[in-house]
Amino acid sequence: MNALGQAGGDARQSARFLLLYALGWAGCSIAYVPFLTVLLPLRVTDMAGAGDVRVLGYLTFGGAIAASLANIAFGWLSDRTGYRRAWVAAGLAGNCALLLMVPLAQGAGQLLALLLVWQVMLNMMMGPLSAWAGDCVPDGQKGLLGGLMAFAPAAGAVTSAVVTIPGLAGPEGRLWIVATVVAVCVLPVLLFGRPRPFPELMRDDLRGPAEAADPAKPVKRMWAARLLVQVAEAALFAYLLYWFRSIDSAVTDAEVARIFGFVLAAAVPLALLSGRWADRAGRPIVPLAICAAIAALGLVTMALAQGMALALSGYVVFGLSSTVFLALHSSQTLRVLPRARHRGRDLGIFNLTNTVPSLFMPWLTIAVVPAFGYSGLMAILAVLAVIACLLLISTARTLSRKG
Repeated sequence: MNALGQAGGDARQSARFLLLYALGWAGCSIAYVPFLTVLLPLRVTDMAGAGDVRVLGYLTFGGAIAASLANIAFGWLSDRTGYRRAWVAAGLAGNCALLLMVPLAQGAGQLLALLLVWQVMLNMMMGPLSAWAGDCVPDGQKGLLGGLMAFAPAAGAVTSAVVTIPGLAGPEGRLWIVATVVAVCVLPVLLFGRPRPFPELMRDDLRGPAEAADPAKPVKRMWAARLLVQVAEAALFAYLLYWFRSIDSAVTDAEVARIFGFVLAAAVPLALLSGRWADRAGRPIVPLAICAAIAALGLVTMALAQGMALALSGYVVFGLSSTVFLALHSSQTLRVLPRARHRGRDLGIFNLTNTVPSLFMPWLTIAVVPAFGYSGLMAILAVLAVIACLLLISTARTLSRKG
């Protein structure tokens, strides 16, 4: 039996479903990473010219709110209907169609309206798809699932690099490429996934940590820990180029893109190894706590860096640990949610940890960097990562007592 088939003792989901699900999840990342990081800003620049930063800010803010609400709503609707696949398929169709409509938007208002509806369609696909994993993947394979989900960010980054190859395609052609790749990735799990049923995962009762006196405590700690790490990750994602240039003004955007891509790719085998260890050892939260601690160490290194060598080392340490953390956290969250009938809705609430940081992170940066520099910002983010580590240690102890 291969490694995919061995995880989780006798209760194992098929390797085929796990691989197809990971491919589908990568498709979700491809659906938004190239669009939001490259194609949308280029469209805004063509449309708004000198006012592109302001227009893009409005679009980003509105899109984050729409994504937050839609993920909760469609997770809840998939709970109520008891069928995830139809929602994912409808979201896939709507997402691809709206991507192709972007060139038709003639002004900022039309582009904002299209972006809001696109976010709704994207989260119609992602919300039920994330809950589907909770319905089908037993606890003994959730670490492996998290490791496989680490392919998604790398897939999004690679697609962004490919569609922007000079001469490959024009603005409309790039959108067609993205929409096609998304469909190719997501459709197989919808058509051929056929997961083995696990009735115990669908029981509407309190399991594991939920048997504690306060079953919400592990859920709250997991939510808060992810939010804290996501704040740090979002800050570095948005201001990484500016930070590198504050240390060495000769750094180019292409160099930063290569560094970012290397970190995402290198994190994949680390996430797989960490997830497999968590499954075999029965210690699902320990890798998360370790990753948060290492992320804090990387941020401290970045705060102290005066030259590019130390700065780059610190970022690689932070980037690897935070990417592994986010991938494994996405799957292990399914372990602490107490009620199957609210799984989609609750995962939508967890998704706020992905969208909320983009709403207030710019204000944190504006408040800190002018007064204390990027070193002060990195120090604050390191403290947040340490708090996340402590929350996860507490969660691990709770799970161990109730295991």
